[in-house]
Amino acid sequence: MGSEPAIRVRAPRLDDGAELWRIARDSRTLDLNTPYAYVLWARDFSATSRIALVDDAPAGFIIGYRRPARQDCLFIWQVAVDERFRGLGLAGRLLQDLVDDASPVPVRAVETTITDDNGASQQLFRGFARRWDDAPLTVEPLFESAHLIPAGETGEHHDPERLYTIGPHPVH
Repeated sequence: MGSEPAIRVRAPRLDDGAELWRIARDSRTLDLNTPYAYVLWARDFSATSRIALVDDAPAGFIIGYRRPARQDCLFIWQVAVDERFRGLGLAGRLLQDLVDDASPVPVRAVETTITDDNGASQQLFRGFARRWDDAPLTVEPLFESAHLIPAGETGEHHDPERLYTIGPHPVH
């Protein structure tokens, strides 16, 4: 019988930026940002982001930020898990680790945007709301077609995004 893989979750470092980009690219579901953006994110937003390592191999990430007007609200920008490591519960573990470790202001709400066809992300955030003391979950339109740059200008279509808000969560 094989041994369990060693899973470690930590804040990303500058030298993780390229791996974040590769995982995002290979996911084929995320809006891919430039490699520079992921390197910059690993440097400037490491306190609100995490990378998962499985047997020391980069396996997934979550990147987010505190909303400037509401520091107790953590907005999750992207979550991705390398195909080779799916089924290990990494996405949920990354999200939980990030929320649990939030300081200096405790997280009372988590936000993200999800398209209607992204069932995996919907399931991740609905499950997190249940595990986070059954925190309330609301879903409402946020970025509609009128807010997005037309495909004729960008060369790519983007579906509308719904805002998922989990919370408020009681501070313990």
